[in-house]
Amino acid sequence: MRDAVIVDAVRTPLGKGKPGGAYSEVHPVELHAHVLRSLAERTGLDPAEIDDVIGGTVAQVGEQSTNTTRMAVLAAGFPESVPATTVDRQCGSSQQALSFAAQGVIAGAYDIAIASGVESMSRVPIGSAALVDGVPRDFAGPSVAARYPGGLIPQGVSAELIARQWGLTREQLDEFALTSHQRAAQAWKNRWFDAEVAPLKVTASDGTVRQLDTDETIRPTTSMEGLAGLRTPFADQHWTDRFGDIDWKVTAGSSSPVNDGSAAVLVTSSEVAAAHGWTPRARIHTATVAADDPIMMLTGIIPATAKVLKRAGLTIADIDAFEVNEAFSPVVLAWEAETGADHAKVNVHGGAIAIGHPLGASGARLATTLLGVLERTGGRYGLQTMCEAGGTANAAIIERL
Repeated sequence: MRDAVIVDAVRTPLGKGKPGGAYSEVHPVELHAHVLRSLAERTGLDPAEIDDVIGGTVAQVGEQSTNTTRMAVLAAGFPESVPATTVDRQCGSSQQALSFAAQGVIAGAYDIAIASGVESMSRVPIGSAALVDGVPRDFAGPSVAARYPGGLIPQGVSAELIARQWGLTREQLDEFALTSHQRAAQAWKNRWFDAEVAPLKVTASDGTVRQLDTDETIRPTTSMEGLAGLRTPFADQHWTDRFGDIDWKVTAGSSSPVNDGSAAVLVTSSEVAAAHGWTPRARIHTATVAADDPIMMLTGIIPATAKVLKRAGLTIADIDAFEVNEAFSPVVLAWEAETGADHAKVNVHGGAIAIGHPLGASGARLATTLLGVLERTGGRYGLQTMCEAGGTANAAIIERL
């Protein structure tokens, strides 16, 4: 049976996803094309040999519409013969792209595939896909509304419900966020991210040229005092009336920021890698997807982790490093409480609260960072998992080679 291995992975430093951010003048297709080119250059890959490029993007509208991954392939200068497709599993889109690429290689449908992702939240703001002429539209339909009286809810409210159910305090949420910034700042200081990033020079509207060399939303001076002073933006009597008393405690500080960025992973088989003279960095051991209550929404990573471990024949104790997307502090803290994972092994280079969460690119970004963590620490198995809108979640285990 064929296997699926990762030859290399690369990402951009992540920019602030708002006007004035480092990449706010960069079309998302160009941002995506940059990592595709970088991956080919780093590995000596002849792009003509690529069987498919599978890219993840959440807001597939406007500048990110019409199979944006195909546009990125063309913008990268790859041959016109290279196909591409764009997938949407919300925040897990590029992690799902990685799963699809691995499945294609294992099945023999692909010899060489790239899994990638992009999101430009400064140019295509979150929620844009559900708007028509700036007016929100019903994306769920009447049957879903009937099944969930009162309707689905914002993710921030789901995070508050998770914090309530698991008895998490405001101090715990803020402490988790502080640790994320401290770890990410330390990782950059120690140059642990150098091997995984491909900086991109950009020209601002005033003609100045800038290159982002580090992730733009990391705040090294963050303190518990500063975090404690932030307001709770999701507090609303409407939600209290629906769900009962909620001790509102999630803030912008304990939430992931909005970001621009892209990432890409080169996937092939051991045999094809050997024929090209490539030394694989890791094997994609097991990948799966699961789903949970769409009201709690962000808890899907708990059954997804149990499912991927069972399929892999491993236990939580066998995993040497975890990358769990930090959509909100309570998501990861609840996951740790349920799985028993050692926090010292979770997001050891910092997580999305500090590094950033460019939606469709985040799954590939997690894989890129996880490779670096395993190689730095000498670990064998790494597990990454990602909560997603609607209650779904991806989970994958990679094995360092």
